[in-house]
Amino acid sequence: MDKTLSRDGTSIAYRRRGDGPPVVLVGGALSTAADEAPLAALLAPRFTVVTYDRRGRGASGDSGPYTPRREIEDLAAVVAAAGEHVSVFGMRSGGALALEACAAGLPAGLLAVYEPPYTPGPAGLMHKARGTALLHRLLADGDRAGAVALHLSRSGVPEATIARMRRAPLWGGLEALAHTLAYDDALLGDGSVPAGRLSAVRSRTLVVTGGFSAPEVQEATLDVAAGVPRARHRTLTGQTSELAPHVMAPVLADFFSRDRILRNAS
Repeated sequence: MDKTLSRDGTSIAYRRRGDGPPVVLVGGALSTAADEAPLAALLAPRFTVVTYDRRGRGASGDSGPYTPRREIEDLAAVVAAAGEHVSVFGMRSGGALALEACAAGLPAGLLAVYEPPYTPGPAGLMHKARGTALLHRLLADGDRAGAVALHLSRSGVPEATIARMRRAPLWGGLEALAHTLAYDDALLGDGSVPAGRLSAVRSRTLVVTGGFSAPEVQEATLDVAAGVPRARHRTLTGQTSELAPHVMAPVLADFFSRDRILRNAS
């Protein structure tokens, strides 16, 4: 993997695939560049696709203390390394990061996000507050397994599935990333959709949700789309929070190609 330096000197590892206009993929919680490889491979015939290990993951560094601003600067460094006229796709909390970065002036002409995990509404905000408190308590106690299980449960993964995952080889890798769950949690603030900041996003934006996702998830993505001035919303039939790369790839390819032409024409 190649390396670039964030503003605070943290080394951020990234990988480049394919040939064509640059696209940066921003992974969600507990993911690394390797997890974005299937989607990157599907996009690579038409784009130069850049995947990266977010701060504290994989081959990237982790200079503390953490603030969302540092992750915005990390993404800005990756975008700068990717080249000019970059498009960005963010998955789940990676989508929240990409939105915050674009609101702060990230030079991405086109932005697509899938289900940024905001939890608006009184019940959602209370759920977020309780989850944040419990997550920090588990991490402070060194219970990395408990932190991972909490995240999965809050994401809608059934307890029986979590129990099976605990016995699988992948569990150790998830525990190694457990401390970064606090980073994703911080990116989401109190859980409300940050309408004021979203109004500063100037990128043409596609906000996507799964047709089989929970109603509150779909409502949150509609709120995000309403908050971004140049956004449109799309629902992918049959998809959930576990998005299939082969379903998302043609949607992104169409958006990043056709809307690039529209952007250049304007």
